[in-house]
Amino acid sequence: MKLADLKDIDRDDILGALGLQSKPSAASWIMGTLGVFGLGLLCGAGMALLMAPKPGRELRRELGTRLRSALPDMPGNGRTREAEDEDLR
Repeated sequence: MKLADLKDIDRDDILGALGLQSKPSAASWIMGTLGVFGLGLLCGAGMALLMAPKPGRELRRELGTRLRSALPDMPGNGRTREAEDEDLR
């Protein structure tokens, strides 16, 4: 090994010679985790679209109908507290 070769040695080379490795940063771990989560999210959405029992328009219509029928029973739907109290009596 020549003296000129020492200029090309970096931290990972020295750690590798000792049988060690550098620790990944928290940001790189989080980005990897979010990437895998996003990929799973896209795959799940794709599978849901492929396996849906009804076409999209029909499914949206049914969900809207169910939501409109359940809306009067939900608290805070625009009715006053007194009207809700009267319904409970």
